[in-house]
Amino acid sequence: MRRRRWRTLHKRFKWLSIFTTFWMGFVLLGGALVTKTDSGQGCGSDWTIWRCNGKFVPAHTVESIIEYSHRAVSAVVGLLVVALFIIVLTKFRKRKDMVLYASTTLFFTVLQGILGAIAVVHDQSSATMALHFGFSLLAFTTTLLLSISFARLNRPAHPSGWGEEAILNSPAVSKGFKALVWISTIYTYIVVYTGAFMRHTESWAGCQGWPLCNGKWIPSFTGAEGIAFFHRISALLLLILIVWLVVKAFRQYGHVQEIRKISIYSFVLTILQMFSGAFVVFSLKSANMLLLSSLVHTILIAGLFGVLCYLSIIVWQMNQFQLEVK
Repeated sequence: MRRRRWRTLHKRFKWLSIFTTFWMGFVLLGGALVTKTDSGQGCGSDWTIWRCNGKFVPAHTVESIIEYSHRAVSAVVGLLVVALFIIVLTKFRKRKDMVLYASTTLFFTVLQGILGAIAVVHDQSSATMALHFGFSLLAFTTTLLLSISFARLNRPAHPSGWGEEAILNSPAVSKGFKALVWISTIYTYIVVYTGAFMRHTESWAGCQGWPLCNGKWIPSFTGAEGIAFFHRISALLLLILIVWLVVKAFRQYGHVQEIRKISIYSFVLTILQMFSGAFVVFSLKSANMLLLSSLVHTILIAGLFGVLCYLSIIVWQMNQFQLEVK
């Protein structure tokens, strides 16, 4: 009876974490939507959930509704994150990896909320606002990692508390492959930042056409054109890096299911991300299509970064208690 009750609780915790991850994704998209529709000042200088232009119920304008809805969803997600944090500390404190994910999720959720409030009250630079998106992405990613951990609770945990027994007892990956995975993950975050910076400086129209930029292979590196072209070059280098990662993964660790599957997901998401970027360029003349393509672009990069972070965690776990396999 006790075991059955515990399984029921596990299932509820799992679905709560999935639900939180889903809505954390909406927070990420909401921030992009606020930027794309220029709704950052939709509630004036008021930044609390209960005040929008001095009122509890916002004015019936598109900007006010978008900004207020983003705040409302963020507030609810914040409460869900706190709930998961308490659950992990009280029920799964021996799982050090889950404690880490829950703690970092709470930290980045609070941090992005503070930066969002500061952005409303005080005008912030485009670089600062791009960093705000980066923190939102980190909050989404750590929530995703926590959700994966809840979903795999039925698998035996390693005595160290740092993950699943099967993964931590697997043969270690080479230092070179581990470095490649972590470099790919960190570089993906840098590419995300260049894209967010392009969005916040309204430079997405700096390069007309695709794959050429304004009819040139190498345009000028100044103004909006330079910012947009730099993001394209960054994305191209990311594609090369991911292809290299996938090739090494299949050659050296194709027999490891987790590495094989995540490598495939990374490659597919990178290709889709590349074509969604082209979709953004071809949608510049239609405001509605531009908004849709930009949100799809945001979803794909969030998925790619989340998958790479999970792969980074796996290769780190595999190297903790095993000697490197030559």
